Amino acid sequence: MRIAGSVDGSTAFHYLKIEVSMDDRSVRLLSDSMSPPPPTAAATIPADSTAPVPPDMAVERRPHARDASLVGIGLIVASTIFFSLGDVAAKAMTATLPPLQVAWFRYLFFCMLVVPTVIVMHRGQAFATRRPHLQVIRGLMVSMSAACFILGLSYLQVADNTAIVYLSPLFITALSIPILGEKVGLRRWTATAVGFSGVLLVVRPGSDAFQLAALFPVTSALIWAFGALLTRHMSDERPETTLAWTALTGFISLSLLMPFVWVDPNLQETGLGFINGLGSAIGHTFVVFAFRRAPASTLAPFSYIHLLFSTTLAYLVFGNVPAVWTVAGGILIAASGLYIAHRERLRHRAR
Repeated sequence: MRIAGSVDGSTAFHYLKIEVSMDDRSVRLLSDSMSPPPPTAAATIPADSTAPVPPDMAVERRPHARDASLVGIGLIVASTIFFSLGDVAAKAMTATLPPLQVAWFRYLFFCMLVVPTVIVMHRGQAFATRRPHLQVIRGLMVSMSAACFILGLSYLQVADNTAIVYLSPLFITALSIPILGEKVGLRRWTATAVGFSGVLLVVRPGSDAFQLAALFPVTSALIWAFGALLTRHMSDERPETTLAWTALTGFISLSLLMPFVWVDPNLQETGLGFINGLGSAIGHTFVVFAFRRAPASTLAPFSYIHLLFSTTLAYLVFGNVPAVWTVAGGILIAASGLYIAHRERLRHRAR
C-alpha cells in the first residue's frame, strides 16, 4: 500500500493525493488543500484517473472492518476540525497581513513537515520524477488555488468562502467532458445544476449582499479542478514525491512574491501562521490515515462537516452569523456533491 498527499497549502483547499494499491486493484485519490476542495470533491473523475476523491475505495477485508471504518470516520471528522482551525487562523491573519503572505506561511510549515520526511524516506531519490514539468505546473496550480482561496477569506466570511469552494466537483464534471472525453448523463448534469444554484444562493448576484470578491473562491475551485484532472497523467509517480514537489513548488513560487508584499509579522501573527500551517498539515495527515481504514463512499458524507465546523469556529472567533441564504446554499452544494459521488460509485460498480 502506498499513500501520500499533495496539499495546496491553503485550506480552503485541502489537496491530497492518495494512491492505494492492493493486489490488482488500484484506486487513486486527490483531494483537496489545504482547504477545500473536500475529500468528496472529485467524485466525477472516471475510475481510471486520479481524482480528489474516488467514487469508492477498495478496502482490505479484515475481521474488524467495521471498527476500522469507525476509526476512519473519526479521523475524517477530526481532519475537518484542523482544516477549520487553519481557515479561521488564515482569516484572522488577513486582517493585518497580505493574503499572499498568509498563503506563504501555510506553505512554509507544510514544507517543514513534508520535505524532510520524504527526504528521509527516499534520500537522494526524494524528488526523482519522470515528469518534472508536470510536477511544477501542478504545484503552481495548487498554490494559485490556495492563494485565491485566502484572497477570498480576506473579503468574505469563512462560511461563504468555504461553501463556494465546494463548487470544485461541479467544475470537474464539466471539464471531464472535453479533457477526459467522459460522458456525463442527465442525472449528473441535474446534480451539477442543483449545486450551481446553491452557489448562486450563497453569492446572490444582483443583491446588495453580492461581492465581486466571491470570484476568488470560484477561481480557486476552477483552478483546483484543472489540477485534479492533470494529476491523472502523473498516476505512475510516487505519491510522496508528488507531495514533496507540490509543497516545494508552492513555497518557492510564493517566496518569489514576498519581496513585493512582505509585512514584518509580530509575535501574534507568527503564532497564527503556525496554527494556519500546522492545522492544514495535521488535517491532511488524518485524511491519509482515514482512507487507509474505510472506503471513500463511507467517508464522503462526513467531509461536509467541514462546513459546520468552519462556520461554528468563525462564529466563536469573529461573531459571524451565517445568513440563511448561505446555509440553504451550502445544503444544496453538499447534496449535489454527495449525489454525484453516489452516481459515480454506481458506475464504478457496474463496470
